[in-house]
Amino acid sequence: MSHSLGVRQAQKQKTRQALLDAALGLLEEQSLSSLGLREVTRVVGVAPTAFYRHFRDMGELGVALVEEALGSLHAMVRAILAEQDGAEERIDRTVAVVEQHVRRYPLHIRFVARERHGGVRAVRQAIADEMDRFAEEVAAALKSQPVSEGWRDADVRMLAELYVDRLVTTAAALLDADADGAEGAAGQVVQVARRQLRLISIGRRHWREEGRGEQ
Repeated sequence: MSHSLGVRQAQKQKTRQALLDAALGLLEEQSLSSLGLREVTRVVGVAPTAFYRHFRDMGELGVALVEEALGSLHAMVRAILAEQDGAEERIDRTVAVVEQHVRRYPLHIRFVARERHGGVRAVRQAIADEMDRFAEEVAAALKSQPVSEGWRDADVRMLAELYVDRLVTTAAALLDADADGAEGAAGQVVQVARRQLRLISIGRRHWREEGRGEQ
């Protein structure tokens, strides 16, 4: 009995993942708001009614794609920020992680870049929530570093949001560079990202006292 339940659960998970993968492939050329569940189930080869065993609607499927796209990136970047190496080394590794993530999950990153300001509210909110959680995690890592001593929590959070925004923008720019196919375009994006993050880091070290000490 338990074996049968395990087989059914495994098959259900397999079908759910197939629906996610099919939707992601279809979303390479269109927005989520224009994608119908019948298109997705047709690719998977299941009846449209089977979709509702896994997702309430296309919005819930989109939220699951957001979690797939961004969930694994949190821990990787947070681990780098927690290291005690110099700022430049952390910046280089962080940009490298983002570049690797884009190379490994281009469809996921394209989906997030398009839907961040797209027409499906639940997905926009899920992306905003992930970005907010990402900023909180980065802020916690930055707060523990000696250079942040005496900083207001609001200022540390502002700094974290700057870093997160640059990383998201870099990911989208890498996708565009790959699509353009121009030689050296991706390398230029990486170089600009490193310089931008270093500029933020320099500004951090020289933040005016009046922007720090007030609670």
